[in-house]
Amino acid sequence: MKLDMVRILGSTRHSVSEREKNDFYATDPQSVLMFLKKIRKDNICLSNHIWENACGDGAIAKVLKSQGYSVFSTDIFERGYADALLDFTFKPSFTWMGDVMTNPPYKHSIDFVKNSIRAVPKGNLVIMYLRLQFVEGIKRRSLYEDFPPKYIYVHSSRQKTYKNNDKEAGKNANAVCFAWFIWEKGFKGDTVLRWL
Repeated sequence: MKLDMVRILGSTRHSVSEREKNDFYATDPQSVLMFLKKIRKDNICLSNHIWENACGDGAIAKVLKSQGYSVFSTDIFERGYADALLDFTFKPSFTWMGDVMTNPPYKHSIDFVKNSIRAVPKGNLVIMYLRLQFVEGIKRRSLYEDFPPKYIYVHSSRQKTYKNNDKEAGKNANAVCFAWFIWEKGFKGDTVLRWL
């Protein structure tokens, strides 16, 4: 009964023991494909070079590669996929000449947004797969005042993420609403909300 109520209410509260220690929740490849198909229809073009800076074991990067993108994959932990290990909670010391697209560890998501925007040239995109509740909060309000997203693509149906990419354990875990937040470096204006 408790689990059913959590699903109904969309609660994301977990005990410390229930949360994955390093916030590794892999993205469902179908969520990535759905998003890429929609932004193509909306004439939003990604750079051919994409940095997946919280790649985990490659859930997003593999889809991007299957769609013809060149992907540089990094993570703070070795999970068998990263091209390099990098702690992205610190500002990178170089400029990435492309776009950034990732599902960051939620507890560090503000750092990932800011550091990704700093890392790309003006006009390039930073795309983050985040809980819809990322639109709220005092800390995030100041983030949006400095860096307003250009678009937010909201999934109209609940999407799955998989703790430690364990699809069997997470097959019924869909109590969270996700959205793709798109920042264009240098953009100032009102955010456009779109649906998937």
